[in-house]
This record gives sequence, C-alpha cells and structure tokens, in this order.
Amino acid sequence: MELDLRTVMRHFATGVGVVSTWTETPGGPDGRRHDAITVNSLVPVSFDPPLVSLSLRHGSAFLTDLLASGRWGVSILAADGAETARRLAGSRESRTEALGALTAVPGPHTGALLFDGPGWMECALADSFTVGDHLMVIGTVLATGVRAAQDPLVFLHGALTPATGP
Repeated sequence: MELDLRTVMRHFATGVGVVSTWTETPGGPDGRRHDAITVNSLVPVSFDPPLVSLSLRHGSAFLTDLLASGRWGVSILAADGAETARRLAGSRESRTEALGALTAVPGPHTGALLFDGPGWMECALADSFTVGDHLMVIGTVLATGVRAAQDPLVFLHGALTPATGP
C-alpha cells in the first residue's frame, strides 16, 4: 500500500496566516529587507510559557532570514484574506513586489511586519528541529493582539476557503 500523506491531509482544514521576518540591509528604507510568506503550519505548542511552532522547508530563503533575525510576526488571515495569501505564496521576487502594495505595520517587539486580520503575534526564536524535509522552529510569543472578530481563512481540499461562523 502506497502512503499518500498529501492527499489525506487535503481533508484536514487548517488556518491560514502570514509569517514575516527581515534581515539587516544597510541603505534600505528602514535598514531592513522584509519578507513574508503564507503558512498553514502554525501550531500552538504551550500556553505557559507561550510557544508556537512553524514548519518551513529546508533551503528556503525565508527560513534563512528567519534564522538570522531570530524574530518573526504572524498575522492570522480573515476570510477575505485569500488575495493576500495568494500574493505571498509565490517566489521571493513576487513576494517583494506584493509587500510594496500590501498594508502592513512593523510590530513593536520584533519589527516584523503585521498584516490586517483577526489576530497577530510576535515571536522570538526559542529552538529548532530538523523534521524530515522541513525545519520546525519554535517561537516564544512576545506579544499578541486581537482585532474585531472575523471569520477565518482556511486551507481545505487544496484551496483557500472562507470559513463561516455559527
């Protein structure tokens, strides 16, 4: 029997968010080059202390930047955030172009960009583990925020789908 984890996992709904980080770039607008990617691998690990995990593909430029800065922001996307998710799911070049057009503010604790959505957090690298073809990064949550309640954006059956509440 052949294992087909990807096909099975298409039936498991996950939330969608944007993770952002930066690297020092002398001469840049704020001395930094920002990057952001769409993720659905955000998992709470512990509430005391507050820890979350992300799984990022080995060799990604984003992962290299995140490990160098040791800081990142997470923006949970609302149901109307599918276009933001799509724009930040591409190559670094297309993400750089998208960042110039999207509204975001630097987080006060990390400087990582925070995008519009029902919730956000800022994290500092606590640990990392190689897990198959990914690196699982564990972050200490430094700050959180919740905006007005909104239905979330979820990833299900290989597509971004607005979830509706009760």
